[in-house]
Amino acid sequence: MNKKQSWNIVTLFLLLIFGMTAATLLKPDSGFSENENRTLASRPKFCLSSLLSGEFSADYETYLTDQFVFRDQWIGLKTWAERLTLRQEINDIYFAGDDYLIEKHTGSFETNQASANVTLLSSFFKKLSETYDSGRLTAMVVPNAVDILKDKLPPFASPYDQEQYLAKIRAALPAGVWFDSSRVLRGHSQEEIYYRTDHHWETLGAYYVFEQWAGEKGLGEVRPEDYQVTTVTDSFEGTIASKVGTKVHADTIEIYRPLEEVPYLLTYNQTDDVRSTVYQPHVLDSKDKYSYFYGGNYGLVEADMENHTGRKLLVIKDSYAHCFVPFTYQYFDEVDMLDLRYFNQSLSAFLEERQYTDILFLYNAAGFAEDTSLAKLAT
Repeated sequence: MNKKQSWNIVTLFLLLIFGMTAATLLKPDSGFSENENRTLASRPKFCLSSLLSGEFSADYETYLTDQFVFRDQWIGLKTWAERLTLRQEINDIYFAGDDYLIEKHTGSFETNQASANVTLLSSFFKKLSETYDSGRLTAMVVPNAVDILKDKLPPFASPYDQEQYLAKIRAALPAGVWFDSSRVLRGHSQEEIYYRTDHHWETLGAYYVFEQWAGEKGLGEVRPEDYQVTTVTDSFEGTIASKVGTKVHADTIEIYRPLEEVPYLLTYNQTDDVRSTVYQPHVLDSKDKYSYFYGGNYGLVEADMENHTGRKLLVIKDSYAHCFVPFTYQYFDEVDMLDLRYFNQSLSAFLEERQYTDILFLYNAAGFAEDTSLAKLAT
């Protein structure tokens, strides 16, 4: 290689580096990534204290990572290059058996937040136990796919043992409150109970857990033959697939409709937004197809039925509840879903006003450990 060729390569390299940086800084910021279904970092405001503490540098690095020009294409290219080296773990995601992408959740369970959330949940249910019978209270923290589908993980995979964390939650709760969803899901681990490309469980997994929970809570017998199962899409590629940016085996989304379905009305956020169905077909044309259930996350969704059971259920939840809660509509007169991330009222005042007969807390394990909004349980 002669001197001129060397300079050409250096010049091309510098143009790529500075050109991409300039393009990133000049392009309008993107507020939301439909591909990853999350809000992207915005440009941090500069101040001397944040600069000295290192906070500004960290925030700016996150901002550049989120706003980098052709970001999605670069993620896919990086994954493709790493897969050529036979890597089985990329971006904290395992390339597992049967075409599963399984999130590792590194660091989620060993933080101060994870410990604080156990204490918050414990205090919340201890207070409820003063006025509720334990048979009307349920804490259900559902393990993630990495815990239940261990037989599909690559050789030598070493994720955190979520059962240790779940055992801490159970030990901190009053007797009779904990529901062991792990036991139920392990009994069906060879079936498709989690999505291959997304962090949620499938409706089938939710059904198996509901079947056992309903029996324990005296709601009556739940049988698979009482439901019509319908596939609403076979082209779902979820948030985990977006993190690696490569083409993967798409998932199907199924719904379970009771053969003798009880009519209901849903009221969203105490407004005039009233709907007659959980299912929102228009979202199937978007990236976030899991929002087919309820249309996404809302602070409060109230469901009213005419079952004449005398029972009213409050579900404090993350999005794992979205394919579980429709099963409950046959067994209660009212089922309200409350998402603490978007709910800004006093929870204790809300509970006193509504006079629920049953309380269900339903989260996925990693989501529970990471959620900063659980402090609202004490309000």
